[in-house]
Amino acid sequence: MSKILILGAGIAGHTAASHLRRKLSKEHEVLVVSPNRNYQWVPSNIWVGTGRMKSEEVFFPLEPLYKRKGIGYKQAKVVSFHPDGDATETKPFVTVEYIFGENAGVQEKVNYDFLINATGPKLAFELTEGLNPGTNKAYSVCTYEHATHASEALHKLIADIKVSDKKAKILIGTGHAKATCQGAAFEYILNVEKELVRLGVRDKIELTWISNENELGDFGMDGMLLSYGNKTMKSSEMVEMVFADRGIKWVLGAGVSKIEDGIAHYENLKGEYKTEFFDFAMLIPSFSGHGFKAFDKNENDITAKLFKGFMIVDADYTAKPYEEWSVQDWPETYQNPSYANIFAPGIAFAPPHSISKPRKSINGTDIFPSPPRTGMPSGITAKLVADNIIDNIKNGKISLDHKGSMGNMGAACIASAGYGMTNGSGISITTFPIVPDYKKYPTSHGRDLRKTFGDIGLAGHWLKLTLHYAFIYKAKMKPFWWLIPE
Repeated sequence: MSKILILGAGIAGHTAASHLRRKLSKEHEVLVVSPNRNYQWVPSNIWVGTGRMKSEEVFFPLEPLYKRKGIGYKQAKVVSFHPDGDATETKPFVTVEYIFGENAGVQEKVNYDFLINATGPKLAFELTEGLNPGTNKAYSVCTYEHATHASEALHKLIADIKVSDKKAKILIGTGHAKATCQGAAFEYILNVEKELVRLGVRDKIELTWISNENELGDFGMDGMLLSYGNKTMKSSEMVEMVFADRGIKWVLGAGVSKIEDGIAHYENLKGEYKTEFFDFAMLIPSFSGHGFKAFDKNENDITAKLFKGFMIVDADYTAKPYEEWSVQDWPETYQNPSYANIFAPGIAFAPPHSISKPRKSINGTDIFPSPPRTGMPSGITAKLVADNIIDNIKNGKISLDHKGSMGNMGAACIASAGYGMTNGSGISITTFPIVPDYKKYPTSHGRDLRKTFGDIGLAGHWLKLTLHYAFIYKAKMKPFWWLIPE
């Protein structure tokens, strides 16, 4: 009998738990530890953030589902890692602390045979002064609760505008010099614009995009050269076309450093310190590791063997110039090199370097997007980690036959504006690979143009809606859920 402990119940953790439970017999224990009591389908938070979808439609409670499916569950947070055990526990374990119910505050050692660290990112709002969601007129859509608050504030502003001659400004984008997840902010600004049009106040509100990207459409992936109809165009040109068509202004190369009441302070790549005023803002925070500590059997600190901010896996972390970076630097199995029974799929693994070209302001401030690992890559890497663990258990020996690098993996991103069956327009971008391979595809910006393409239209919007219902169905592990791809 083996015990697989999964930390986190987001897309990566929940995906891993689902596949492990389906493919392993009940003699093996699958246990999830997560501080969150609900699973949430994060990509649909952009609709919650405009009030077009209720938050209840993007989440469901984990415990009843896990109870029915035979998956153990503890609502707790991780305190420390002990991969060698300690003086009283011979098996590897993590210390967790319950955060809910009569055991709240109680700590417990939870041992394991295999550990999947799928704790995702810490939403590091504190790294930008004043960027606490719901304060200083700034909001977030990173969780369904944040998105609900953002929607309430947005519609209050719209209501005020409707009954007055007042004009207003909305600022949407990234709230830190090295923030990632530009795609979510991009989708949100398009939905806000659509909502302003629907409610008849678009002419009274200036809408501005602010981002740490050097060019529009970078999305933390160094931009794309893509097929669009019979043409080949840059992602920057596509996004510029979309923004120009909707009257959205943009500020690029901006490292937001401080938020005051309705004021965003930022430094640009020219080293200029500037401000943007706003009546409502949605700014994506920096993502960071959770600051976990690890200890050996004698309680010596071995954090550096497990973590480099996020968890260390089979990547090449050698410090080298940008010109020497390659897709081979990126991990394939997400296994920790010091402990063969520890894995970190999704955003929990430490990337070897950024994907976008690193840039500094003339003052020496790093201003560029961090690499995205959310959404589709999280599900794919979680499944391959689960499959390797299943093989190990069934074969009784270590094997890592299931591999998948972001350098040979594709991803689809659909930014859908609007809501409903007839009133939406999706901007669909599919890229292959996620990390550009400039040696294999030297003339197409590191991507395969047969698999890297963009499109705009109602069909993309329908697909986005379909994905919402399909992935909620899949996450609830309803009949034949595993037939839906990651």
